[in-house]
Amino acid sequence: MRMITPENNGEAMLRMKRIVSGAWRTVEFFWNAQGAAFFRLPAGAQIKVRYGLGWFGFDRQKQTLIGTDYRKLSVGLGSLGYARMQVWVSQTTDVLYAVYGGGLASTTPDIPF
Repeated sequence: MRMITPENNGEAMLRMKRIVSGAWRTVEFFWNAQGAAFFRLPAGAQIKVRYGLGWFGFDRQKQTLIGTDYRKLSVGLGSLGYARMQVWVSQTTDVLYAVYGGGLASTTPDIPF
């Protein structure tokens, strides 16, 4: 895996995480911060942003990956509390994604993967 070290100035970090099937798994979390992430594979995986904790939480930006184009999740200034980017897969697999700190207006990642 290729890593780029950001200084929280909008540069990308490519991350790969092993996602175990069966439940929503958190890949990134934000506390009073903003950021964005791009996902593409595996096809059929679902991604979302979950705000809040426990019973008081709610989901936004739920999407399904199709494997041919990038899907973007964003956490904005509305995350004055706790926000998590989560992934659900039907079978245990590795997920590669690009994550950016700060606001990002782009619709595709700077580094293709």
